[in-house]
Amino acid sequence: MSRFFNKKAAVVAAPSSSSDDDSDERVSDSGSDAEGGMFATQKSKSTANKTKKAAADSSESDSDADSDSDSESESDSEDDKKKAPAKKTAVLAKFGRKTTRTIAAQQRRQKSPRLNDLRASVAALNTKKKINDWGAIQSEFDKLNTSYSRLSQIVNADAANPQPFRFYFRALAQLEDFHKQTAENKDLVKKMNTLNTKAFTAMKQKIKKQTKSFEDEIKEWRATEIDEEASEAEAIARASAAGAGDAGDESEDSIFGDDSDSESESEDEDKEDLKHLSARERMLKKFGRSPVNSDDEGAAKKKPEVKAVKTKKVVIQDGKEDGAATASAPTEGGFTAVGKGGKAIEVTQENLYKRLQELILARGKKSTDKVQQIEYLTQLLGVCITAHQKVQVLLVLIPSQFDYNPLASGGFLPTEYWKNTRANIDSLLELLETTQTLTVTETLVGDDIDPAINENRFKEGETVNLRGNIYSFIDRLSDEFIKSLQNIDPHTTEYIERLKDETPLYVLIVRAQKYFGRVQGVEAHDACILKRVMHIYYKTENVIAFLESALPAHSRDADMSPNNLVHNLCTTLYQTNDIRIRARALLAHVYHLALHGRFYEARDMLLMSHLQEQAQNTDIDTQILYNRTIVQLGMSAFRSGLIRESANALQDFFGSGKTKELLAQGFQQSNARFGEKSEKTPEQERLEKQRLLPFHMHINLELLECIYLTCSMLLEIPNMAMYAHDSRRKMISKPFRRNLDYNQKQVFIGPPENTRDHIMAAAKSLSAGEWQKCVDYITSIKIWSLMTSAPQIKVMLAQKIQEEGLRTYIFQFAPYYDALGLAQLSSMFDLPVSRVHGIIAKMIVNEELCASLDEPTQTVVLHRNAPGVEMSRLEYLAGVYADKVSTLVDGNEKMLESRSIMLGLQQQQQQLNAGGGGFKGNRGATGGSGMTSGGARVGGDKRPMGLKR
Repeated sequence: MSRFFNKKAAVVAAPSSSSDDDSDERVSDSGSDAEGGMFATQKSKSTANKTKKAAADSSESDSDADSDSDSESESDSEDDKKKAPAKKTAVLAKFGRKTTRTIAAQQRRQKSPRLNDLRASVAALNTKKKINDWGAIQSEFDKLNTSYSRLSQIVNADAANPQPFRFYFRALAQLEDFHKQTAENKDLVKKMNTLNTKAFTAMKQKIKKQTKSFEDEIKEWRATEIDEEASEAEAIARASAAGAGDAGDESEDSIFGDDSDSESESEDEDKEDLKHLSARERMLKKFGRSPVNSDDEGAAKKKPEVKAVKTKKVVIQDGKEDGAATASAPTEGGFTAVGKGGKAIEVTQENLYKRLQELILARGKKSTDKVQQIEYLTQLLGVCITAHQKVQVLLVLIPSQFDYNPLASGGFLPTEYWKNTRANIDSLLELLETTQTLTVTETLVGDDIDPAINENRFKEGETVNLRGNIYSFIDRLSDEFIKSLQNIDPHTTEYIERLKDETPLYVLIVRAQKYFGRVQGVEAHDACILKRVMHIYYKTENVIAFLESALPAHSRDADMSPNNLVHNLCTTLYQTNDIRIRARALLAHVYHLALHGRFYEARDMLLMSHLQEQAQNTDIDTQILYNRTIVQLGMSAFRSGLIRESANALQDFFGSGKTKELLAQGFQQSNARFGEKSEKTPEQERLEKQRLLPFHMHINLELLECIYLTCSMLLEIPNMAMYAHDSRRKMISKPFRRNLDYNQKQVFIGPPENTRDHIMAAAKSLSAGEWQKCVDYITSIKIWSLMTSAPQIKVMLAQKIQEEGLRTYIFQFAPYYDALGLAQLSSMFDLPVSRVHGIIAKMIVNEELCASLDEPTQTVVLHRNAPGVEMSRLEYLAGVYADKVSTLVDGNEKMLESRSIMLGLQQQQQQLNAGGGGFKGNRGATGGSGMTSGGARVGGDKRPMGLKR
C-alpha cells in the first residue's frame, strides 16, 4: 500500500507531458476515471522518470551517484521535462531496455533508508570538512562507523558487486588526509576553540584506529584513486556488460545483492502483464489478490518466488549446510564462517590478522555474542600455522573465554568452558616453552607494530616480544576454580569430581612459574610461587607428593622434596620487595609447620616476624590467613600436650562468638521471623560470600570447640578449687564457665549426648575427684577420630586429667590435713611417685601451695599460714556470716541514732508551738516535772469549740 500511494503522489505532483496516454489525459482533464488514470499515469511516469534519472546520472559527474541523480531529476526545468521522450529514445538506443531497468533498480536500491544513512553521513562529513568544524566531524564520523558496522553484517561481496563499501573506504582515506593537512597548518589549529581542539585531538586516535582495521582496502583505493565520477562511469559500464540478468554495480552497491535486481525485473514484468487489465483488476493483482473473473494466478505466485530467491545459506562450524541456497564452500587453508545477518567471513593466511583485529574491536560491545565470538576465535586458531599466529590468537581467545559468565551458572565459569580455557593456556605455555624466540611480556613493546611485520621477523629467527599477561590468566583461572567449589554442594560427588581439576591447575601454575623464571619476569615469577604455595600449604606431605608427581619432567625440581617444598618456596618469597607477598608466605609457612606438628618452630617464626602487631592493617584475605594460622598453632599446641598455650591461642576466637566469620567458613544470618535486623548491608554480605573458603580447606569447627573446651576444663577446674572461696575473682575461660553454670542449673541432667555435654560431665567429675570417670567421658568423644594421631591424643589427655585431678584434690583437701604421703597420692591417681613429687614441687615454686617436701619420709608437710589453707570452707562461711551480721548491726545502730535525733527535735518543736508555758511554770527539781506542769497548764487552757470566756 505504501508503494502504491507513493506512486500516486508522484503522479499528482508532476503531471506527464505526453498526450498519447489516455489515462493521463483523464487524470489531468476531467478526472472521471480516477483508478484507471492513476495506474496508467503511474506506468508512463515511472518509465519517463527512469530514463530521465539515467540521463541525469550520465551528465552530472561532480555529485555522488546516490543522491545527486534524484536531486537533479527533481530540479529540472519544464523545458527538460518536455524533452523526456527524446532522451528516453537515446538511452534505450544506447543501453537497451534491460539496462534502463537495471539503472532504475539501482536507483530504487539507492533509496534504501539504511543506505541513505551511510551516504548521508559521508555527505555531511564532507560538508563539515569545508567549514573545519571538528566537533561535527567527530559526531558524523561516529555515526558513519555505526552505520557501517550495522550494514557490514548483511552485505556480501560477489562477482557483480566486488567492492560494496569502496565509498566508505574512500571517505576514511580522504578524512585521514584532511586531518594530516589540518595538523600541518599550525595557525589554523591555534585558532580553534577549546571544543574544536578537543575534538580534533580525539579524531586522531579514532581515525588511526579505524583506518588500521581497513588498511588493505584503503591501500587498494589509494593505488587507483577512484573518485565519485570514475565510480559512476565504472558502475554504468558494469551495468551495460552485465546484460538483462545482472544489475550494474557502482562502488557504492546495494546491501541486498542480486535480490533487488530480480525483484526490479519481476516488477517490470508485472507492469507489462497489467497493461491489458482494467483498473480494478490491476489493483487486485498488485496487492496479491486474484480478480473475480480471472483464472490467471501468475501474479499471485510471483511473491513466493521472490522470497525463495532471498533465502541465504548459513555455514556452521562443521561445514554442513543449514540453509537451502548455495554459498561458497570453505577455502583451502582457511574456513568460511557466517556472521550476523548471514555475512560470510572468509579467513585465510593473508587476512588472518585483519579478522583477528575485527574480533578484538567487537569484544565488549553489547551487540557482540560472546559464545559466537569464542567459536570464531577457535576456528581462527585452526587456521593458524606458525607459532606466532597461534600465540596471537590465543592471547585474544583466552580473555574472551573468561568474558563468558552466564547467570545460570551462578556467577562462575562453567566447568566445560573452564577446562577449555585451561587447555588453551596450556597450549600457550607449550608454544612459549618450545619457541624460545617468542616472549609474552606485560611491558609496553610497541603496539603500533604490524603483526605481519612481527610474523616476518619471527620467520627470520629474530626475538619477538608480544604484549600480554599470562599470570592474569593463571590467577583468573584459579579464582574461577575457587568460585565453582564455593557454589557446589560439598557433600555430593560433583564436588569430588570438580576437586580433581586442581591437579592440572597446579601443573599449569608450576609451568608458568618456570616460564617466568626463564624470561626473568620477577613480579610474575613471585606471584606464581605464592599462588603455588596457596594451593599446597594446608595439605599434608602425601597430597603434596601426589601433586608433584603429576608435573612433567622438565618442570620438576630435583632439590625439592614434599617435605621441604613449602619451606624452599617460602624462603624464596622472603627475598621479594612486595610486603604482602612476604606476609602471606610467612603465614603459609607457619601454618604448614604447625600442621605437621612443629609447634615451637612455627611459634618462634611468627613471634620473630612481629606480624601479629601489623595484622589489623593488612587486607582482609591476609587477615583470614592470619586467623587460620593462629588456630592451627593452637591445634598444634594441643597435639603437643601444651594445654595452656592451646587455650591462649583459641581464646580470642571463642570469646567473640564469631568463629565462622573470622575463619571465612560461613557467616551468621539474621532471622527475620523473630524480628532480628541484619547488621550488614547486602553488599557486605555479597563480599563475605566471595571470601568464603572452599569446603576442603575448612578447619573442623566442632573439633576446634572440643579442643578449646577440653583445654579450658583442664585449666579452669584446678583454678576453681584453688580459689574456692572467691571463684569469680580470677576466671580463665568465660565461655567454659558460662557453659558449666548453665549445666549445673539444669533440674534434670541426663546422659551426655553431644561433645559439649561430655566435656561438662567430665568437668564435674574432675572437680569431685573422680578422675577415672572424667577420662571415660573425654575418651568417649567421637570427634577425636578426625585427628591423625587419635590414640596418642587420648593417652595424653588421660595423663593430663590425672595430673590436674591431683592438683584439684590438693587444693580442695589441703585445709583438712597436716601432711600428705607421696605414695598415697601416687596410688590414688595412678601416677609415679617421681611425677607426684614434681607436680607438688612446681605448685610450691609457683606459690600455689604453702607446703614443704620432707624427703626422708616422702611426705608433703602443709602449712597453715597461706591463703586458702588457713581455714576450711565452714570456717570461711562462718567468717562471712559474722561479717554480714556485723554489717547489719552497724546499720541498725546508725538508723536508731538518726531516729532518736529526729524524735528530740520533734519534741522541742512541740514545746515551742505551745507558747513556751513549760518554761515559765514551776519546773520542780527536774526538767520532767516542769514539763508536766507546763503541759497541765496548756491542757487547762484548752476549751471546747464554741465556748467563750
